[in-house]
Amino acid sequence: MPEPVVLLDHVSFAYNGQSIIEDACLTIREQEFLCMVGPNGGGKTTLLRLMLGLLAPQSGRLEVFGTTPEAARPKVGYMPQEAQLDPQFPVSVLDVVLMGRLSAGLQIGPYRRRDREIAQQALEEVSLGNATRRALTDLSGGQRQRVLLARALACEPQLLLLDEPTANLDVAVQEELYALLRRLSERMAIILVSHDVGFVSTLVESVICVNRKVVVHPTTSLNGKVITDLYGSDVSMIRHDHRCSEEGHACSSS
Repeated sequence: MPEPVVLLDHVSFAYNGQSIIEDACLTIREQEFLCMVGPNGGGKTTLLRLMLGLLAPQSGRLEVFGTTPEAARPKVGYMPQEAQLDPQFPVSVLDVVLMGRLSAGLQIGPYRRRDREIAQQALEEVSLGNATRRALTDLSGGQRQRVLLARALACEPQLLLLDEPTANLDVAVQEELYALLRRLSERMAIILVSHDVGFVSTLVESVICVNRKVVVHPTTSLNGKVITDLYGSDVSMIRHDHRCSEEGHACSSS
């Protein structure tokens, strides 16, 4: 059996004495597509940062591709929730995507022809192949998110981490992005952070529930009790693949 893509063995992390992740055990295999859910402050972003090697566990063992997260970083693509850019900074779409080649091993000097070819391929994959010279700030919110995804793909990752990539996007744009992620999951492992608990059940088979503790549930077992235990209160489980019928079928769970 191949090495796990990600292995957490009793991992704990605390910040300024406050426990954020407690005794977490998790195994992620090749081409698995999982969603990470949990309340704000529950530890989702911290868990991503641990996998990226930006934070180090206080206890336990964490491996990515059988080595340390720092050593495995060239194999990992990361897409943040949104780009933090000065709107006056003159950066093109291609400039942003080429930044992904830095994590693929390029240290200094001009981009190579191969780097530009890979960046162009990444843009083609997210349907922005004709936007290379456009300013990032001229794009719509959904287009900017696709540029950030192309940047993550430019490092040719085997693991893709996405931190709430559909936040503030309308439903149609979200569904386009999710369809693209389904295709990408055929060749890489994907971990997607999302608050849209209902929709992810149509997208993935398992959900990583994070609220200091880390528990993996099959999406078929997600119900009102699981969600209430996770978030500490009732939350809507919004579904985008159907509408409420006049007979009273529910669009939420509590």
